[in-house]
Amino acid sequence: MGKTTGNRIILVGFSTTGKSKAGRIISQRLGWELVDIDDTIVAASGKPIDDIFAHEGEKRFREFERDILQKACKKEKVIIACGGGAVIDPSNRELMRKSGVVICLEAQPKTIYERLRTNDTDAVRPLLSGPDQLKRIETLKESRQYYYNAVADWTVHTDALTLDEVGDEVMRGWRYGVRRFEIMTSSVVKRAAFMVNTQTSSYPVYIGSGLIGDLGKQMRSAGLSGTVSVISDDNVFSIYGSKVVQILEKDGFVVDSYVVRAGEQTKSVESAVKIYDWLIERNVERVDTIVALGGGMVGDLAGFVAATYLRGVPLVHVPTSLLAMVDASIGGKVAVNHPRGKNLIGSFYQPGLVFTDVAILRTLPKRELTSGWSEVIKHALILDADLFEFFDRECEKLLELDESVLVDAVVRSTAIKAGIVSTDEKEAGRRMLLNYGHTIAHGLEAAAGYDRFLHGEAVAVGMMGAAMISERLQMIDAAIVQKQRTLLERYGLPVFCRDIDIDRVIEAIELDKKVRNRTINWVLLAGIGNAVIRNDVPHDLVESVIRSLIRY
Repeated sequence: MGKTTGNRIILVGFSTTGKSKAGRIISQRLGWELVDIDDTIVAASGKPIDDIFAHEGEKRFREFERDILQKACKKEKVIIACGGGAVIDPSNRELMRKSGVVICLEAQPKTIYERLRTNDTDAVRPLLSGPDQLKRIETLKESRQYYYNAVADWTVHTDALTLDEVGDEVMRGWRYGVRRFEIMTSSVVKRAAFMVNTQTSSYPVYIGSGLIGDLGKQMRSAGLSGTVSVISDDNVFSIYGSKVVQILEKDGFVVDSYVVRAGEQTKSVESAVKIYDWLIERNVERVDTIVALGGGMVGDLAGFVAATYLRGVPLVHVPTSLLAMVDASIGGKVAVNHPRGKNLIGSFYQPGLVFTDVAILRTLPKRELTSGWSEVIKHALILDADLFEFFDRECEKLLELDESVLVDAVVRSTAIKAGIVSTDEKEAGRRMLLNYGHTIAHGLEAAAGYDRFLHGEAVAVGMMGAAMISERLQMIDAAIVQKQRTLLERYGLPVFCRDIDIDRVIEAIELDKKVRNRTINWVLLAGIGNAVIRNDVPHDLVESVIRSLIRY
């Protein structure tokens, strides 16, 4: 690696997570220059930050911020301490990703609140002023969490650390980031990794091209040991099974494998019981590891088994479909289907590691690959209008699996999912946004007996239904519905379906997991990149939209 990233450390994170103080420590250790963007703005303008906000507005402050970041990223051997909101600007995020190793300093809202109360400075943070400061911190931090996760190479949780320990962790993350972003060959683009941090666990997600050979090493680095049980389906295992087994054995693991029949119908309690029998026969213990090698079905089934066998054994996801890479492998939802509904029997169970090699997508059947674009586009629709435009602009390259944009697309989409599940592990609130299109989709899948639609195909139709409901509720206009339809069609996804029993679809919707107190929680659009949850959608309106989606 040259000077582009290794000679710059960029610190991001919410207020009082310690960016300025950690920056000073790292600057002293490395002998590098420190650029504290907030301090530089104050010095350049001759005004406190709260005065800039009060008299010139936030827009002007962000212009100052952008200009100083651009100048700082041209320096060598520099530590850049960014303000808490710098990551909001997409051009800033892009510049950070290209210019340096980005390290996020993290803390819980209560920690931030206490630090603000006892801060030894009189500096005012304009966006945190007003009554109920803790609630304001929680709301503002949640709105930014995706951006921190999207841009960060490494995350340091500062709540219980001393300042010197924070410095140690920043140095560790910097060294790790330099290695990980090294360009290995002309055909391999970049590697990326970030942590998913939930209330119950933390685990790394690795994304890149040509990574599969490092699977065993990264499992060892994550502290995983014991024997390995690889669970896969017959389609995936025939291509990657022996290779993955050899890679794991090379790194000292004892490996065995269980192969199920490909297809959503396999994701059942009966299949889980057969795998339990196999694990028991092999005397698999709680310290041993299950590796889910496959798409979303395998991840759900193997994850469900890992969560329930011996009350939980370590789990590693090696997703082989686009849908599994950006969605199913992240967040810990594991389940099997019931004849009356999809994923009705399951749990939340976080993996110990997610290992995504996008090069695998080149062997994916075209229909499976096309299905995966649905979840990728969904993430942009619900939370990131800039990403939606990226998918529109780079459509041809992405469909050709051009690695110059593919890794970035998977990283950015995965980061959205990771950011949401980090703040809402068990779908108590914000995580429900990920269900955009899924209410109708699950109804379609159940009505068709799980053997007609691929999941992404059903989600694409479901998203069209959700957009139509949003329009009829006057939340968006017809132009946005058309813009969504056009992008889905460009990626080869369906926007309607044929010959499905409407009554069965509606019955399945009413059994869906998103129903609470007999009321359906719908994820709808208030704009591209702006999803909301509504529970006041009239039944007649839903039935009308579903009838318009199902053509005969």
